[in-house]
Amino acid sequence: MAELGILLLAFVAGSIPFSNLVARRTRGVDLRDTEYNAISGTALYRVAGFGALVVSGLCDLAKGAIGPLVAGTDRPTLAALAGGAAVIGHNWSPFLRGLGGRGVGPAVGALLVNAWPGAVVLLGAMVVGRMFRQTGVGGFFGEVLLAPVLWLTNGASGALAGAAVAVPMLLKRMVGNARPPEAGWRPYARRLLLDHDPESPGPS
Repeated sequence: MAELGILLLAFVAGSIPFSNLVARRTRGVDLRDTEYNAISGTALYRVAGFGALVVSGLCDLAKGAIGPLVAGTDRPTLAALAGGAAVIGHNWSPFLRGLGGRGVGPAVGALLVNAWPGAVVLLGAMVVGRMFRQTGVGGFFGEVLLAPVLWLTNGASGALAGAAVAVPMLLKRMVGNARPPEAGWRPYARRLLLDHDPESPGPS
């Protein structure tokens, strides 16, 4: 029962949509009603600027770390699952009727507690992708590499911590917050790799 309570705590904390709350507080804007149609750091930055992004980003890191911290280092499996629960809550927030972001912030927060090299892998891949103006592709490779790299650096518990946050992140990339404009598997494959649809302003 205590374990379920920790997972529920992690999920609820992850569900708090700080990007949208900060946007509403600073600009009176609901990110769901903007042209970006995304509850994300990218949309928040475009709407409210860098300061708002920093505040929201720190809150997202914290909400991803809460569950693993409560689970403790003596329960690595529970801590890994708590990190995944926070990302699931962020990606499909009940406070936003199932909408949400891509889970990068809470994933990094969870990884900093469970297996810090994973945070370096994920952020490093996104930075490299950004250098080539392909942040979505960088994020894809960072997420795919999490489990195998953490297996090498942190063993089985690290691999589980990486997989627990990577799986919901990769799934969210594919399903997004709405169906793709085209039928078939190709738009889902495009989303998985590039993290946006052709007419979209970019990854969110």
